[in-house]
Amino acid sequence: MGAVGSPSAQCYAVERRAMNRIETALDELSEPLRSAVSALWARFAEQPAAAEVDLDRVAASLPRVWVASEFVAHACVRHPEMLRDLTESGDLFEGYPKDGLPSRLAAHVQSVSSPEDLSRTLRAFRRREMCRIAWRDLAGLAALDETLRDLTRLAETCIDTALARLHAWESERFGTPCDPGGVEQKLVVLGMGKLGGGELNFSSDIDLMFVFPRKGQTNGRRVIDNEEFFRRLGQKLIRILDDRDSEGFVFRVDMRLRPFGQSGPLAMHFDAFEQYYQGHGREWERYAMIKARPVAGDLTAGWQLIKQLRPFVYRRYLDFGAIESLREMKRLIAHEVERKGMERNIKLGPGGIREIEFIAQMFQLIYGGRRSALRARATVQTLDVLAAQRLLPQYAVNGLKHAYGFLRLTENRLQAQQDRQTHDLPTDELGKARLAYAMGFEQWGDFVRTLLGHVKRVQDQFEQVFEAPQRGAAEPSTTVDFAMLWTRAEEDVENYRDFLTGQGYGDPDQVVTHLARFRGSFTLRSLSKNGRTRLDQLMPLLLGAASRAPSPETVLERVLKLVETIARRSVYLALLVENPLALSQLVQLCAASPWIAEYLGRHPLLLDELLDPETLYEPLEPEQLAGEAAEFVAQVAEDDLEQGMDVLRHFQQTNILRVACADVTGAFPLMVVSDHLTWIAEAVLRQVTEMAWRDLTRRLGEPTCEVDAEMLVPAFAVVAYGKLGGIELGYGSDLDLVFLHDSRGEKQHTNGARQVDNPTFFARLAQRIIHILTTATAAGVLYEVDTRLRPSGSSGLMVTSIDAFADYQLNNAWTWEHQALTRARIVVGPDHLAERFSAIRREVLSRPRDAANLRKEVREMRERMRSELCRSKPGHFHLKQDRGGIVDIEFVVQYLVLAGAHQHSELLTWTDNIRQLDALEAVGVLSEKDAGFLRDAYRALRKCGHRLTLQARSSFVELEGEDEFDRMRRGVARIWKRLMECD
Repeated sequence: MGAVGSPSAQCYAVERRAMNRIETALDELSEPLRSAVSALWARFAEQPAAAEVDLDRVAASLPRVWVASEFVAHACVRHPEMLRDLTESGDLFEGYPKDGLPSRLAAHVQSVSSPEDLSRTLRAFRRREMCRIAWRDLAGLAALDETLRDLTRLAETCIDTALARLHAWESERFGTPCDPGGVEQKLVVLGMGKLGGGELNFSSDIDLMFVFPRKGQTNGRRVIDNEEFFRRLGQKLIRILDDRDSEGFVFRVDMRLRPFGQSGPLAMHFDAFEQYYQGHGREWERYAMIKARPVAGDLTAGWQLIKQLRPFVYRRYLDFGAIESLREMKRLIAHEVERKGMERNIKLGPGGIREIEFIAQMFQLIYGGRRSALRARATVQTLDVLAAQRLLPQYAVNGLKHAYGFLRLTENRLQAQQDRQTHDLPTDELGKARLAYAMGFEQWGDFVRTLLGHVKRVQDQFEQVFEAPQRGAAEPSTTVDFAMLWTRAEEDVENYRDFLTGQGYGDPDQVVTHLARFRGSFTLRSLSKNGRTRLDQLMPLLLGAASRAPSPETVLERVLKLVETIARRSVYLALLVENPLALSQLVQLCAASPWIAEYLGRHPLLLDELLDPETLYEPLEPEQLAGEAAEFVAQVAEDDLEQGMDVLRHFQQTNILRVACADVTGAFPLMVVSDHLTWIAEAVLRQVTEMAWRDLTRRLGEPTCEVDAEMLVPAFAVVAYGKLGGIELGYGSDLDLVFLHDSRGEKQHTNGARQVDNPTFFARLAQRIIHILTTATAAGVLYEVDTRLRPSGSSGLMVTSIDAFADYQLNNAWTWEHQALTRARIVVGPDHLAERFSAIRREVLSRPRDAANLRKEVREMRERMRSELCRSKPGHFHLKQDRGGIVDIEFVVQYLVLAGAHQHSELLTWTDNIRQLDALEAVGVLSEKDAGFLRDAYRALRKCGHRLTLQARSSFVELEGEDEFDRMRRGVARIWKRLMECD
């Protein structure tokens, strides 16, 4: 022994103190923990190699880690040099960077020359890294997400490293696998389950699939097909990872999730793989593919395959049928749990990990086709999205996340005990004591109480999400009677008269007639077995909900027509069966408006909106609309114009529905309804213009021009006329649009590989915008567009330069075109172009005019319009075109603005009729009495028009003597006569 004070003596003293600390900590443990660890510690301490371990650095954590993990303790006893390496390198005390594992394993396998050497190296590497991960977890040095991430990266690194070596060795024997064009092919390893989700647990199997891009053969001396090459490669990879020796294994591999299961080919090319899921894929395979992710091999090709499979996993429509499929899977699991006595299983048992995963994945399957944020693979990330998108309340998500964290931590601590795949709570005293200690509890009972609290929260939330809620929505006997009515009403009408009357139906015969017509429709006769089952579930619920509505027979007829249009997509029936709130909202809205009923029938994707009344009756403000429109479009690849068109249609339809729902409930006055419909159109136009611009510039480059030796990108603007320009849009209104640009100077052409001159570029841009707006896709049409108000009308250029527009308006435009200009404004375009347009508008409209001549021209235009468009009916009044109607008021306002703007510039501030009337009153052109009357009449007539639209009626109202409409039309006609016929 060295002299006192020498370095070796100091090291010995430090080591002795560290050992004493460890032994003291072990002595303080309760039985049976002390007995379980003390013997292992004694064996470790007596080994010479143990003296080389810097025990001082691990003295505080070693007792806790060894108590909680017999696996780590045994590994340290058998391989003390491993513990020395972990402490000396500092790997035990600091997390790895993202490339930490691959670079470390690469150094280990550099000199490997055979599969046997590779196998031994991987086992040793896996043992070291599993001990490191477990130590950091149990010592409290790593959070759960780091532990799951490190376990996942360890598996990925081992798979990818082994695959690369094996591929090279196989290629030496058979040559490189290539497709018919000579392009090298590589295996793609798809990780499923928790590996795919990036959340692997401590001793989990790894679920894998093997795929390769294209068929072909190898180019070596001994030629084999690609499928045979990759089958051999896959078999050797499984053997390397899965075979066990005295040092254990690398990872247990499970290939049963591949197409056709264990009887299917081990490796498939992409086309066959995709064809399998299109033709044979089952619901549970959709569920499994949510987490699929390329983890090794050709990752780029793997991600392309995942993209190709997305339509199988995520349907483009709402898929509420997934609920029943997942519910059935859960029933099978529950049956197996009960059969095998697995109630103590924290993964599969009630309130366990699988129930949380089912909740998350149910929403993914239902909504993931339309909400890309829900395509996350990690469970916690998905739960956060559910809260952010208000699919689950924040408090529910918080409870599920806390439970998930506790259960996953328990799972890891269970499996770290012996590196054994288990999810069952221990029944022996040592196992209980170990788990409680590892989880930070002094007593087993304390741990169990906390666990049961989490389990109860998960169970409660699971039942709320998965239990069929409609089953308790009505009295059982009532539901049975409605079910019998649905199936037997025609055969036994008399027995149901009293029942229907008692339930609120005033005309039982009419109910039976509606049901008979519905039952005999072609749609119902051609339903699939699954669709018919869901319809039979829905009909008793629907009959009960309609019976509580006003005029239940009328409501029933409307709802049945809607159901008939959606019945072939049984997922919509499933939505209504699974969600009593959606069915209730549907009945209420159909009762309030046949237009809404028809609208939902045309666009059944909107049934999703019925699930959340908070958003259904609260239309968005302009900034919110702009943000939501951008979010919708952002979910689509920039080069996928067709999908972009569909998502914009869904955005528009969703928000129009919200406005209509707020309208029919009386929550909005007329002007606010028009404001919101106008804002929706503006948000759509901005996105459409951006989509068209991106699409065109991708092929042609951007337009450029040279002005004063400086290269510029000219601006483009969309000008709104008519109702859109006047912020008075109604349901189903066309858009009157004019397109302008400010290209000027020299070198006016695009800068892409295919150059065109700027006028051609902007003409194509306008055509593309109109195409996106007006093309009928499966999702419908955005808006009909009228461009006849452009300079020179239908014979003029589709897009005009701002300078040419100014010249035309100042020198060639007709009076009726200046009338239209009073309601014109830029809705898409940069500020400088909007300011230029506003200045031109002011200059044109402020010109002095001969009042008599102007009055004559406006009056003649109105009479021509009336003769062409007005179809009067005796005893009726057309709100818009008849004398004294809406258009008369608009023409009076336009005449007065044109006649007075040269003296009163404030008349040109606004483009809508109401504020123009305000301005005419403010400057004294109109008396307070006339302006007030015209404002009131204009609002009342337009409000009535909106109401008639929502009731699916024409714009004619029946006159009943001297009623309110008669008073208004006479008053407007008197003002018209006084102002417009005073020559």
